[in-house]
Amino acid sequence: MKVSDILRVKGNTLFTVEPDRPLADALTAMAERDIGSLVVMEYGHLVGMLTFREVIQAVVKNGGVVGKTLVRSVMDDAPLTCTPETEIDEVRRMMLGRHARYMPVMNGRTLMGVISFYDVAKAVVDSQDFENRMLKAYIRDWPVEEEQAAQEKETRPLL
Repeated sequence: MKVSDILRVKGNTLFTVEPDRPLADALTAMAERDIGSLVVMEYGHLVGMLTFREVIQAVVKNGGVVGKTLVRSVMDDAPLTCTPETEIDEVRRMMLGRHARYMPVMNGRTLMGVISFYDVAKAVVDSQDFENRMLKAYIRDWPVEEEQAAQEKETRPLL
C-alpha cells in the first residue's frame, strides 16, 4: 500500500498558513477546523509544519501566552515529507523514528496533501481486516468433499 492510496480515500483538502502570520491566527484556524496541524507555505513552497507539539512548546516557553509570536518562530522548518509513491511501511518507520504525527506529501515541489499517524494506522488496520476476511472466506470454502473422500478411501476395508 502506498501513500497515494491514503490520499485517495482521505481527499485533498489542505490547510495552510504563511510563516509571518501571528501564531494566534494559526491556533484559531486549527481550533475552528478541529485539525492538529497546518502546512506552512511561503510563495507556493513548503517551508515548515506547525503542529500542536510546536504550539504547546511555544506557549510554555512564553509563560503560558501566545503573545505576538509568529508562526515562523515556532514551526518545524525541516518537516519529514514523503511522496505519493512512498510505501506505508516506510512512512510508519519514518514517523515513529521522529515521533511525527503529521507528514506533508510532496510530488516534486507540489504539496499533494498531509497524512497523519492516524491515517496510516487506519490504512494498516483496514488492510489487515480485508486480508483476514479473505483468509476466512478461503478457509470456509475449502474443498471438504475431496478431503473426506480421501479419508474414507483410506479407512475402507479391503475385500
